[in-house]
Amino acid sequence: MTPFYRFASRGAIIPFLKLVSRHHVSGTENIPQEGGFVAVCNHLSDLDSLTAMRCLVDAGVPAYSLAKSTIFEVPVLGHVFKAGGQIPVYRGTDKAGNSLIEAEKRLLAGDVIMIFPEGTLSRDPLKWPMTGKTGAARLAMATGAPVLPMGQWGAQDILDSFGGGFHPFPRKDVRVIIGQPFTLDEYGSDPTDHETVRAATAEIMRRITEIVETLRGEKAPRPYDMHYDGDPGKNRRGVRKPDPVPEAQDAAEDAGDTTGEAAIETPNGSTKETNPTGEEA
Repeated sequence: MTPFYRFASRGAIIPFLKLVSRHHVSGTENIPQEGGFVAVCNHLSDLDSLTAMRCLVDAGVPAYSLAKSTIFEVPVLGHVFKAGGQIPVYRGTDKAGNSLIEAEKRLLAGDVIMIFPEGTLSRDPLKWPMTGKTGAARLAMATGAPVLPMGQWGAQDILDSFGGGFHPFPRKDVRVIIGQPFTLDEYGSDPTDHETVRAATAEIMRRITEIVETLRGEKAPRPYDMHYDGDPGKNRRGVRKPDPVPEAQDAAEDAGDTTGEAAIETPNGSTKETNPTGEEA
């Protein structure tokens, strides 16, 4: 952990989180103590990227997230992200795949990468994890790094990123459970095998959702899928459609990519993916 990372996290971010929340974490014994790994978590608020990473920092494990490039252009905050070693994602450009290349290098060097596989804040009106994008699975498959599933609940009550505003007081409970790490060895090591990568992504999201079920004390419905249920647009939650019959769901999957990918750095014929990892840290 670099001096700047330590200062930014323990000297500024964590004191802020303590001011607005009561942090309850279980499962810290599951955090790998050596080697790189991919930490994955559900995403409901712009604040919960900080609450999730705090769990690792508190355990002495610095994590590096993939954040949309525009954050790096914001005065002060952009400097913090750059100095802290976070990785920019240049969505919709020919640099879109560079983030995964850099993340892969970091993993192989023993660093920890945090990804929110949904790629954006959950649009599910019931606030469950959505279907995932494939960046986390491809990273884990390409490097052999283990995946550390996490689930959290409560940050959305502090910062409602869908127009509800910032509500720091009274302090809210933020609960996080860290699951047991697992590998994607059974899915092989070819990140260009789209069918297998989608299956691996579904397994990652299944494990995250199981943790969120424990936090909420209820069973999750089918994952909200913006290709089926619709993309409500920026800063808006969606509306669930009736559950599809299996035949209709299979047809929808055959007609389009249910992972929500756009072109990435790894070519597959003439197609490339973009936005491979997620919208923000």
